[in-house]
Amino acid sequence: MALTLFARRPAPVEAPAPEPWPEIGETWKPEGVTIAERYYNQAHAVVLVYTTDDGPYGTCYSVACLGCHYATRENGQRTYSTRYGLADAAKVANEHATTCRALPRDIPARPDDDTVRERLHAWVRGARHRDKDVQLWVSDLDLIRLTLQRTNDWIVGVLQQLVVDEPEIVRIERSEYSDYVSYYARRLPEN
Repeated sequence: MALTLFARRPAPVEAPAPEPWPEIGETWKPEGVTIAERYYNQAHAVVLVYTTDDGPYGTCYSVACLGCHYATRENGQRTYSTRYGLADAAKVANEHATTCRALPRDIPARPDDDTVRERLHAWVRGARHRDKDVQLWVSDLDLIRLTLQRTNDWIVGVLQQLVVDEPEIVRIERSEYSDYVSYYARRLPEN
């Protein structure tokens, strides 16, 4: 009898197929994000490895769990090049998937444009400091890109409109050597 207790093995469980969007019949592809890899955690929630664009120093990846809200985009143990490459992001996603037991959540709904604009305006206002102007990088939004679901061009358009509408909050600095444009949250006014 003791041998039969150890001989039993649970039946293998197959991972469920990704649910297609009802409108288009394809798997979820959030706007502004390219999904490179998907992993399933222990409860079949999806852990994504994604990128938002090719930066000036190569493509950087982020990791997000659609079960437990885990998200990361950089390795804090390095002193240089802290953003994940594909191999590092895949390793982090796989490690998270093997330990996470969170149940799958619904796919994040695409918010309307006004909601995303307000979130971006709040992000710019929250970045302001009392002692200096703070440079704003679109890549700083990578961890919330799955909920913003907008392209870099759309986000830059919102920042440019914010410069026109509220120049006391954000400013543009153009490079004199190229077409590169930097955005800065202006210093908070002194009392």
